[in-house]
Amino acid sequence: MDTVNYGVIGTGMMGQEHLRNLALVPGARVAAILEPDAEQRARALAIVPAAQVCEGLAELLAVEELDALVIASPNHLHVSQLEDIAARRPLPLLVEKPLYTCAADVPRLLAFEAAYPAPVWVAMEYRYMPPIATFLEALEHATGGAKMLTVREHRFPFLDKVGNWNRFNRTSGGTLVEKCCHFFDLMRLALADEPVRVMASAGQAVNHLDERYGERVPDVWDNAYVIVEFARGARAMLELCMFAEGSRYQEELSAVGPAGKIEALVPGPSRFWPSHLGPAPVPRVIVSPREPKGPQVVESPVDATLLEAGDHNGSTFYQHVRFNAAVRGEGPVEVSLRDGWAAVAIGLAAQEAAGRGGVVSLTGAPFAPAPAVAGARAAAAAAP
Repeated sequence: MDTVNYGVIGTGMMGQEHLRNLALVPGARVAAILEPDAEQRARALAIVPAAQVCEGLAELLAVEELDALVIASPNHLHVSQLEDIAARRPLPLLVEKPLYTCAADVPRLLAFEAAYPAPVWVAMEYRYMPPIATFLEALEHATGGAKMLTVREHRFPFLDKVGNWNRFNRTSGGTLVEKCCHFFDLMRLALADEPVRVMASAGQAVNHLDERYGERVPDVWDNAYVIVEFARGARAMLELCMFAEGSRYQEELSAVGPAGKIEALVPGPSRFWPSHLGPAPVPRVIVSPREPKGPQVVESPVDATLLEAGDHNGSTFYQHVRFNAAVRGEGPVEVSLRDGWAAVAIGLAAQEAAGRGGVVSLTGAPFAPAPAVAGARAAAAAAP
């Protein structure tokens, strides 16, 4: 297969990032798009003017030359679109996170997983950010086996989306699903283990309080603390603040073990960095051994072309290179349906724990044996 022809479902903000990055991937071509919103469709066609515009999913799936699909539609549409694709034409899929939005979707996912014959890759871009990939690769040696993992994200509020679907728990899954499934995925990956308990405290303190959409009032949270306990005794914590866009770094990860500590500092989208402050911050990885003491700082810059192509520090490109290889049969699926399922399961447990107070236990599916997670961590670390 010389060229992989893609159909892209949903070409809003994230869909357009996929389009820009696919344009950079050798042997990738966007053949068709599906986007019901006229403004977003026009923006997409400015990126891929030769793509066929389809009015519905049936028409898209009827495009004979398609080899793979990218789903970047609003969260609450993912499961029904997966089912429709499975029924009509099961092509290799890259589906944006979160894979699903509520526990009622799980039986449908089980049925989909059991019957779908083609590869499915869940888009967990954060794994492939160069500083985070370096963090994952060096974590075991730097820490001697992490016992504590902290993820802090201090960022901007939710951006405007078509129909404002990201303002509501019903359509987004809630902040700890929509936004934070990335971080719960990283926790499983970094610790090579499965969670057993979740505790959380969260709320809506600043953002969207004065917004109204007809009679609807936004109910997504803008700040949270989440603690996740893992089967072999490690603990992980998420600190989220979505009214902190003045921060120099957007994500800060740290892992600590008996040998030392490793950190990754990741700036937010370069397009949001004020030009009067000079160049945007460069990602960094810091290793701090216990003995001999002395932090070692390594900069992890991202290619300027990749920064311009999206808001995720080049990770969307690296993800697509590897998904493209999987479609060709030249590489594995590195972020499985079960990985995407597990990340949302943790997020839903965190939403529940914060909503009612107390501890939520996690057992059974979708949590795979730890060795499978360890193998995935090694694959993700090699990405850039």
